[in-house]
Amino acid sequence: MKQHQLTASCILLALVFIISACTKMDEYRDQYMAGGAIVYPGKMDSVKAFSGKSRVMITGLFTSDPKITAYKVFWNSRQDSVEVAVKRTAGVDTPKVIISDLPEGLMNFEIRTYDAAGHVSIPVNTSANVFGQLYETALINRGISNAEIQPDGSALINWVDVNADAGVVNMRIKYEDNAGKLHDTLIVSANTSFSTSLPAFKSGSGISYRTAYLPNPTAFDTFYVAFQDHSVKADVTAQYLQNTGPFVRATYDGGRWGTLAAPWITSPNVMNHSGFGGYAADAGGCLVMESGWSGTANIINGKIYQTVTLPAGNYIFLVNCYTEALDPVYVVAATGNTLPDVSNLSDAAGYIAFPATRSASYTVQCQFSITQPQAVSLGFVATMTSGNQYWRVPSVKLIKN
Repeated sequence: MKQHQLTASCILLALVFIISACTKMDEYRDQYMAGGAIVYPGKMDSVKAFSGKSRVMITGLFTSDPKITAYKVFWNSRQDSVEVAVKRTAGVDTPKVIISDLPEGLMNFEIRTYDAAGHVSIPVNTSANVFGQLYETALINRGISNAEIQPDGSALINWVDVNADAGVVNMRIKYEDNAGKLHDTLIVSANTSFSTSLPAFKSGSGISYRTAYLPNPTAFDTFYVAFQDHSVKADVTAQYLQNTGPFVRATYDGGRWGTLAAPWITSPNVMNHSGFGGYAADAGGCLVMESGWSGTANIINGKIYQTVTLPAGNYIFLVNCYTEALDPVYVVAATGNTLPDVSNLSDAAGYIAFPATRSASYTVQCQFSITQPQAVSLGFVATMTSGNQYWRVPSVKLIKN
């Protein structure tokens, strides 16, 4: 009997608990769902955020819920927002909004939709990097490893390799062809082993170019570097120099020695072979200096040069030589109508010594620059007093760099 009384008591307590719980749920429903069940408008689908210059573009899809009338985008910890009205169509709609005046860096966004009754959707979150002045000022033009006129008259531009994530999109190049026509060319970039050919390029001129960047694959704004000038190497020997090798002689002793034909100027102390010197029939006709052999007189500040008028620019006076010199021999470029003495080479626009190793052939490059059109003397200066010595030059070139 007691067992039945205990069981009945337990059942009674359970019923009281259930009734109490239901009462509380009814109170919750009455308080928070007085207007009926909670309604959530359809959320924005396929949300994407695209990076821009001090701005971001948010896009998505509305594929259902024709009752959506607006959506809001929140950022800056929901302190800032923008609301966009929506007019739904019968199909899929593609909302898009651009948010401007954003600070540089990673930004987080929350998107919610609304209907006419003010119901709010569940949030959709996304993020994007904002790029601005800090990013832009760090950009540099893509490097050029070499730019040079080719035998067919085109200019070949070899670009420095870039990483795939560098963001280089294209290079815009401005140049002039040999008919005087100006070109403005857009070159789509490749990351490695990339070169550009500019046909019929005007020899002696250069290019102006700039590089365009997309900071990441989701960027919708392009960033540009300022235009930069770059020289294009061109062999301008034929335009400015004469008698450049094999060298032509003005006089000849009938054996080995002679004097150089114009426009070369040879100082008298170089002509130390009975009035001949500066020219030797060696290797088909070379520009030379020799002293010591067979009692030949020493040479003090001996000079061989020609003077030309050059436009402003960067140049290389390129010399092929063979040397058995004991004392320094200098390749020199100097503004004006003569060359300085050995003691005053610092006054030259550029100079470089032959290599010191004897009985060997070399290519020597004397680089120099001038800022305005002017006369420039190109040639050789040497003081040869240390014994039997000799050097020869079979050819010279002038390169505008």
